[in-house]
Formats: sequence, structure tokens, C-alpha cells
Amino acid sequence: MALRLILFVVLGLGVAGVGTVAWIGLSPSPAPVAAAEAPQPKLMVLAAAHPLRAGTLVKDDDLTATEMPAAGMPTGARTDTPADRAMLAGAMIRQSLVAGQVFLPGDVLHPGDHGFLAAVLHPGMRATTVGVDPVTGTAGLIWPGDQVDLILTQTRDDASLPASHRTWAETVLAGVRVIAIDQHLMQGAVSASPDTGTSRTVTLEVTPEQAERVAVAARLGRLSLAVCSSEDGPGQAAPARPPVTWGGDVSSGLKQDHEGAKTLRVFHGTEDGKEFKF
Repeated sequence: MALRLILFVVLGLGVAGVGTVAWIGLSPSPAPVAAAEAPQPKLMVLAAAHPLRAGTLVKDDDLTATEMPAAGMPTGARTDTPADRAMLAGAMIRQSLVAGQVFLPGDVLHPGDHGFLAAVLHPGMRATTVGVDPVTGTAGLIWPGDQVDLILTQTRDDASLPASHRTWAETVLAGVRVIAIDQHLMQGAVSASPDTGTSRTVTLEVTPEQAERVAVAARLGRLSLAVCSSEDGPGQAAPARPPVTWGGDVSSGLKQDHEGAKTLRVFHGTEDGKEFKF
């Protein structure tokens, strides 16, 4: 009897063991843990720092960097590197850009490209070049895109004129746009010559009539430039000022000499008399 009981117990344990193994085998295996996705590489791409109008020459402060996935980077976009920043500096915006818009090859026209200078000019305008030395050119501080006044200074060595009226200056053009310095059409461009005494050229955007005035002024005397305030927009009326500034208006000594001078008029036959101040 005891032996039979032991056999039943052993048989029951075997059946239970087989059932357990079968249940484990038929149970669905747990899903493998998904491997963590590798992070997508990102790049810093050059974009417009603020809205840029068509015809604008790109300056350093017009550029900013925006982050985007390398896989989604537009074809032709430039990464934020010194070389790519230098490549965009001085380029002309062909179509207006909004803030944050990535620079693409079709958005800009580079110096040296065919028709670059003509594209920089506004409709109906002309480009004319004047020669200035580093001092009269404001010591290299004028950049393309600045608005300047063109000033003509003349001196006449005529003893019949009072000293206060032998030198004078007048503004030939007011508020004209600089589009190039020497052969550089980028902000901050300077002459490649180390000789500070050599002349430089500044190219201005003018109307056809203004171009003729510049051509005549260049033959009359010395030309210099004065930079206008950034708040003086194109076409803004300039403050009232005398049409001509005489030497006596600047130097009180010359003015006093003129007021205290004596005049002697000398006649030679029927010729008109000449005045001499002393």
C-alpha cells in the first residue's frame, strides 16, 4: 500500500514537471529591448540675421548661424565657418530674404560674377569713380553701403582776391551710396597697397546728371568724402547750410585780414582795372 502511494506521488510529480516545461515553451518570449536610436548629426548653417532687401550687399552683421540636421540641410547651404562667411561677405542679395532664411547659391551674386556691378545699381542709376587719398577718404573707414557727401575744395592763387576768398569748399553731392572701395565690393575692404600715401578710388551710385557733376568736380579741385548718419535715409532732406564755405568763414584771422584790408585798383590803358588788397 505504501509502495503504491509512493508510485502515485512520483507519477504526479513527473506529470507536473512535464506540464511546467510545456507551459514555459509555449509562452511568448518577451520582445527584445529596442536599441536606442543614434542621435542625428546637426550642423550650424549660415542664414539671414534679419530681413534683407534685394540689392543689399551682405555685411558681417547680416549673417547668423542656425542649427539643422545634416540630413535635412538644403543643397548648396553654407556651414558656419570663417571661409564660408568670407565667401558671403560682399555678395549682393538677388531676392529679398526673411530673418532666419538659409543662404542658398541662387540667393546671392558674388563680386566678379558677370553683371555684378550693374546688378548692384538701382534702376536708372550710374556708377562713377572718384580718386581720394586715405585722409580725404576718411582714413579707410568708409564701407560699401555707406551714404556719403562729396565735397570739393578749391584754391585760387590770385593776389587780386582777399585771402579769405582764395580757398573755399562746397558740397557737390549729398547722401550718395558707396558701392565699392578700390576694386573691393565688400564691407571693410581696404587697399592692398601698404603705401598709405597712394590714392584710392571710391565708386558711387549716382544719377546721370550727378555723374557729369562729379566729372567736372574732379577737374576743378580736391575731392573728399564725409560719411552720413545711418539714420539719414536715402532721399532725406539735408539740413540747411551755406552753398559755399569760404576760408574766411573758417579762419577768423583771414576774415579780419579781409575786413582791415585796403584796396588799390590799377588801370592799364583801356583795360579793366585790377584790384589789389593790402
